Amino acid sequence: MGNGKTSRRGLKICCGVTAIFILIIAIVLTTLALTVFKPKNPEITVYPQGLENIAFGRLGGFSNNFLSNATANVTVGMVVAISNPNYGSFKFKNTTAFVNYRGDVVAEVPIQQSLVPAHGKLNISTSADFMVDRLVSNTSFWADVFAGSVNFTTGATVHGMVTMLKVLKLHASVPSSCVISIFVLSQSVESSCKSKIVL
Repeated sequence: MGNGKTSRRGLKICCGVTAIFILIIAIVLTTLALTVFKPKNPEITVYPQGLENIAFGRLGGFSNNFLSNATANVTVGMVVAISNPNYGSFKFKNTTAFVNYRGDVVAEVPIQQSLVPAHGKLNISTSADFMVDRLVSNTSFWADVFAGSVNFTTGATVHGMVTMLKVLKLHASVPSSCVISIFVLSQSVESSCKSKIVL
């Protein structure tokens, strides 16, 4: 009888210690999830390349007869720089970004699947295929050129998988939008992007 009571007492103590241990782990994981491992939005910057080859002329034309054929498409190289501040890596699928000018889609930018490492950076080389006819047919285009700057917006949603500590895997999507300003006289470019990770 005494041995039976001792055994049951030992079992209760073991179960109690196990429950407390599990509770402590749950509290620690919850704290980490809300602090250290809380998802942070990635930083995205867009750098158009080779704009000097299709520069605007002083009178609103292009130095290489860019608009000589309004039905032609023009390809502009772009580098998309992604900085991941999170403890988890992000592997995403192929997607397409769209470039808009005053509400009209004027270019498409293919983005190939890739992996952004945890606390790492990734540069993606791609290109934007501009549809010149849509661009120049917009009545505001030349007014913006003579004003000195042309503003574009881009939008894309990237879908993929977040991997944390090489064990935990979560589906995630990252919608992003950018404003790209091209300054005519200086041929310089400024971009500002916003993104948000959604688990």
